[in-house]
Amino acid sequence: MSQLTPYPVVKHDFPTKLYVRTLTLRPDAKLIDEYRLRHAAGNVWPEIVAGIKSVGILEMDIFISGNLLVMTVEVPESLDWDSAMECLATLPRQQEWEEYMAVFQDTDPSATAAAKWMPMERMFHLGDQNDNGITY
Repeated sequence: MSQLTPYPVVKHDFPTKLYVRTLTLRPDAKLIDEYRLRHAAGNVWPEIVAGIKSVGILEMDIFISGNLLVMTVEVPESLDWDSAMECLATLPRQQEWEEYMAVFQDTDPSATAAAKWMPMERMFHLGDQNDNGITY
């Protein structure tokens, strides 16, 4: 059995919401290794990090399993996702970054990040379950 790695959660003093998106990489181990390298700490262009933050994104994580990526994005509850993504697409070097990453992605190379990363539907939420008065 593999060791699970817990990831810290940042607490904010205001309401937030979470978006979950997915993207498939080309099934090529060398390409995936290079994709990982380009996203390693310090390798993402500063303009990209600044742009992500400037549109209101508080936290962003990308998880990988094989060639499947899952991205979680936490934003203030009041943020309009579509407007933020439209703005992000116009920021300095954003389109250049999309082209730089396109070789790895099993998507339309000319698509924006918002079009490449497909939304995931939440099909289960523990908070929606009736515990029938059971206490732990």
